[in-house]
Amino acid sequence: MATKSNAAAASAPEPTFEDAMHRLEAIVEAMEAGDVPLADLLSKYEEGSRLLAQCEQRLKAAELKIEQLKRQKDGSLAPAPFPAAERSDLGLS
Repeated sequence: MATKSNAAAASAPEPTFEDAMHRLEAIVEAMEAGDVPLADLLSKYEEGSRLLAQCEQRLKAAELKIEQLKRQKDGSLAPAPFPAAERSDLGLS
C-alpha cells in the first residue's frame, strides 16, 4: 500500500537534471552539516538516492546521444565513445 508521499512522488513530474542536482546538493549539504533530524535522515537518504539515479540516467542518455551524433570526416554520423578521462570526471565508469 502506497503512502501519500509515495503516491505524490509517483504522480509528480520528474525534475529537470539541474533541479535534481540542486536538490541533491542541498540534501548532501544538510546531511553533512547535521541539519537533518535523525527521524528524517532515512527519507532524505532515499530521496537523494532516487535523485542520484535520475541524474545518472540522464547523463548516460546524453552521453549516448552525443556518441550517436559524432560525425566522421565524410559527414556521416558514427558512434564515437567518450575518452576515459572525461567519463571519470563525470563520475561515470
